[in-house]
Amino acid sequence: MNTDVFPDPNPCRVLGVLDDGAASLSATARAQLRAADRVIGGARTLALLEAEIRPDAERLDLTGKLSAVPGWVSEAREAGRKVVVLATGDPLCHGIAGFLAARLCVQAIEVLPNVSTLQLACARLKLVWQDARIVSIHARDAGEWQVGAPPTHGLHALAQALRAHDRLLVLTSPDNTPARIARLLLAEGQGEDFRMAVAERLLQPDERVRAELAPAEVAEAPPQAFADPNVVLLWRVCPRPNPVRFGLADRDYRQRQPDKGLITRQEVRAVSLARLQLRADSRVWDIGAGSGSVGLEAARLCPQGHVWAIEKNEADITIARANRDAFGVSNHTLVHGRAPEGLEAWPDPDAVFIGGSGGELSSLIALGLRRLRPGGHLVMNFVTLENLAVATQALKAMAATDAIDWDVLQLQAARSRPILDMHRMAAENPVWIVCARKEAA
Repeated sequence: MNTDVFPDPNPCRVLGVLDDGAASLSATARAQLRAADRVIGGARTLALLEAEIRPDAERLDLTGKLSAVPGWVSEAREAGRKVVVLATGDPLCHGIAGFLAARLCVQAIEVLPNVSTLQLACARLKLVWQDARIVSIHARDAGEWQVGAPPTHGLHALAQALRAHDRLLVLTSPDNTPARIARLLLAEGQGEDFRMAVAERLLQPDERVRAELAPAEVAEAPPQAFADPNVVLLWRVCPRPNPVRFGLADRDYRQRQPDKGLITRQEVRAVSLARLQLRADSRVWDIGAGSGSVGLEAARLCPQGHVWAIEKNEADITIARANRDAFGVSNHTLVHGRAPEGLEAWPDPDAVFIGGSGGELSSLIALGLRRLRPGGHLVMNFVTLENLAVATQALKAMAATDAIDWDVLQLQAARSRPILDMHRMAAENPVWIVCARKEAA
């Protein structure tokens, strides 16, 4: 898009500012600030640049009033007044410029970026940052991280990024502190995998940068241990795991002992996952999770998505949790309960897998198809003729009135078994894989 075709004669200037105040501004930015009739910024940035703002200029504090800023900008521009918005660092890196561009036309703003505080922290540590992942938790209090927390948790994106990247640059907040980040690392079993640095009050007289910190050390720090504002840098000191994502062997999963069971076998699991048609950001329901095998492999296949799993048997919940911890996934929420109770709180899925129904098969099929997003897939596994009959009758009735299509696949596998110094083929029990697809909108 060419933004020079119709240049705006009076754009809103969005200026990047650092904590050394006017010293961080270019001559152009300083001139635009001095010419402004209305200056919008946080209380701290307004105070930092008070001497550069005209005495007769209007000052508006956006703290807690972000949604009002586009209106303030439009009002000033319509009146022919010059307006400046002050932002921290680079306004286009987790800053206000993107927010304004989405609510005003792109030509209505002009951005004069500054050095990001994250970039400045990397410079202090001589840390190469072109391949680092930037994560912002500079928002409302996210609360302490709990293993298996859903995507609505404010630290979910950070937990996911830790699995996928070797270097992370984190914008913190007074509530979401370095110590809270360290406790997340420990909870996810990554306390030995990373080292931390905390850069505090950059470009201020009491600036301090502490490097080579162990998460276990930071996790125990009192709230006042790190001065605000600060940013956190994380880098991996142990090689990042490169796990198999699809088709894990049955022996890789913890199962019931002495009788192994409640696990979807490797071949059936592979076909079921293929029929779920998963994408990187898919939302998946795993109903009757058993040992958790299908849901855990789905979580690995959907690194930007999330899996919600439910299992009614307490012993199997313990096993599924152990498998989740062993596999190192952070996008898997496991619930102990009897479906469909609690499913109303889950977001609409892109894919639903039913491995166990607890006698509620018909209602679970109806619920799954009703909640399934357009174009989504429902997959079920059965080993009994009775459950197969219930499922096909339910799908046949629903297909008469709803936009769904369905089919049944019988999977019959045979495995080699030793016999003397030779091998024979031993048949496994047949499994029916029943699949339904909800038509796209």
